[in-house]
Amino acid sequence: MSKDRLRVLLIAQIANPEWISVPLVGWSQTRAIANIADAHIITELPNREVFQRAGCVEGEYFTIIDTEPVRQPIEKLISLLRGGEGKGWTTAMAFSVFPYYYFERQVWRKFGKRIANQEFDIVHRVTPLSPTIPSILGGKCRQVGVPFIVGPLNGGLPWPKAFDTVRRQEKEWLSYVRDVYKLFPGYRSTRRDAAAILVGSRNTWEQMPEQYRAKSVYIPENAIDPQRYSLRSGVPQTPVKVAFVGRLVPYKGADMLLEAAAPLIRDRLLTVEIIGDGPDMPRLQSLIAEEQLADGVKLAGWLEHAQVQERLAQADIFGFPSIREFGGAVVIEAMAMGVVPIVVDYGGPGEFVTPDTGYTVPIAPRTEIVRRFREILTDLANNPSAIAPLGQRARDRALNLFTWDKKAQQTLEVYKWVLGQRPDKPDFGMPFF
Repeated sequence: MSKDRLRVLLIAQIANPEWISVPLVGWSQTRAIANIADAHIITELPNREVFQRAGCVEGEYFTIIDTEPVRQPIEKLISLLRGGEGKGWTTAMAFSVFPYYYFERQVWRKFGKRIANQEFDIVHRVTPLSPTIPSILGGKCRQVGVPFIVGPLNGGLPWPKAFDTVRRQEKEWLSYVRDVYKLFPGYRSTRRDAAAILVGSRNTWEQMPEQYRAKSVYIPENAIDPQRYSLRSGVPQTPVKVAFVGRLVPYKGADMLLEAAAPLIRDRLLTVEIIGDGPDMPRLQSLIAEEQLADGVKLAGWLEHAQVQERLAQADIFGFPSIREFGGAVVIEAMAMGVVPIVVDYGGPGEFVTPDTGYTVPIAPRTEIVRRFREILTDLANNPSAIAPLGQRARDRALNLFTWDKKAQQTLEVYKWVLGQRPDKPDFGMPFF
């Protein structure tokens, strides 16, 4: 332990590099912070083996909290209420509050005395990311004089009004009364007692009550490990190759991409590969048959993360018309390989893509999104030489601004600010430029 490095207790209930989304954020961010601080990570029992496989020593590098007696019955209840695999995410988040309360109580039982004895300079809750899940640790840390940081918080993106049918298809019944979470015990105190709040998106910033914005710092939820993205997209040729990666559920919009690309596919100007699986697979298969697209569309199904990277590296364009994406890590991953993104400017993806690195389509009714995607795809299919320069700039942006190491350094500046080691609150821009 170095006297020059901050001592940080990292709370990452969910942390696993073998998964995607929140588990990957929890793993990647805590590991990056541990490279520049004397950190100890607290996580849940299901993550023990992956930490051990990575060479981490339990008790020295990380501590396990066993929440299985509470978590398992709650997860069974959630699966009954969600209305289908991969659906009802608002319901899942609402009920996950209960095992998290238990998790934090166990954290304080194990570490409360050490925190009170000032063995840590900072306590930082990294995951869960959802703004709906409160913390009891902030108040306890405040009482003993140790700064508590929470975030990146990200979530709660309102459903676009033009896609209410999709909302119902996703079984998002609780989203109609989502603000009820503000009545949960700990909602206000989490924000009041935090020394700083890391905000993972513009939407979450806008949701943040005005009185807490002075302590809030924008740092996007997602990033990449450059070593995992050494593959590069090749020189575009006709037909131009378009890729989609994601769960095949209504709001991800794979059907909109196929509809937009259909005339170009039939004219053999481009091909589309859909990477992912889910309940919408039969509907996509029917659409391909009806539109006579079989010669130019490949449904790859679910692939391991490494295989996804290999497929993305073969693409020229990343088509991603998701209409409700909190984070959108896959957009940064595509950019890191020089694949030009086309995204809907609503939620996380629109914060990654700039006019000189890709294309953003304003949120609008379905027909308008399809029309705009078709226009962009047509322009690129007819001018493939424009793709490579865009892809290079997209890659540069991803590698310069959206790496875990960069994010850890930004987080370290927030630590220094709450500890009085720098006079001004860090401001990295919103979004990054």
